[in-house]
Amino acid sequence: MRKILIIEDDEDLREGLAFSLQMDGYEIRCAGTKREGLERIRGESFDLVLLDCNLPDGSGFDLCTQIGAGETIPVFMLTARNTEMDEVKALELGVADFMSKPFSLAVLKARIRKILNSSAPDMRLVSGGITVDRDGCRVYRRDEEIILSRVEYQLLLYLMENRNRVLSKEQILEHVWDSQGKFVDENTLSVNIRRLRAKIEEDPGHPARIRTVHGIGYVWKEGDQ
Repeated sequence: MRKILIIEDDEDLREGLAFSLQMDGYEIRCAGTKREGLERIRGESFDLVLLDCNLPDGSGFDLCTQIGAGETIPVFMLTARNTEMDEVKALELGVADFMSKPFSLAVLKARIRKILNSSAPDMRLVSGGITVDRDGCRVYRRDEEIILSRVEYQLLLYLMENRNRVLSKEQILEHVWDSQGKFVDENTLSVNIRRLRAKIEEDPGHPARIRTVHGIGYVWKEGDQ
């Protein structure tokens, strides 16, 4: 399921968009301020950000710069100001598309589908000698298939999708376990990290990929060991 973050301070519009897009099968998260939106982006992975240009605590343009619009995540910007300068600025920042309010919901949805289809991720995720076939839910170290449990697979996928980003223990627990309504403690996480390292690391005792960030959590380290 594709996940969209709506950052919009107009509560009625935000809720209306969320409801309509959920009915189309998207997983939706919402934020009403720049700060809340940035926290969401740093804490979760999204396929698209639907971003209002004017927010109560800052500009959508500034947020685009902070998150690297177009580099890590497609951004669809909405604005109440129908000016050429705004559109040029948005496109220069790398946004995927731009629409002025009021807009046609049908047109908005069509453009969202176009962005998501064009930015559909490669079903193969490759990093540090590990390949994840997301379509078949298979994992390989070089050419050898590694058999993982469901939890180990979800944990590996979450780490690799957020490579080089430190993920807190709370974020990982919520994403891998709490999303299914299961409460677990930090020991469960450390046990699964240890099992995962034993299967994918060349030297599990000195892991090159799944690094511990003491006092915070873990990070999938891409690049040189």
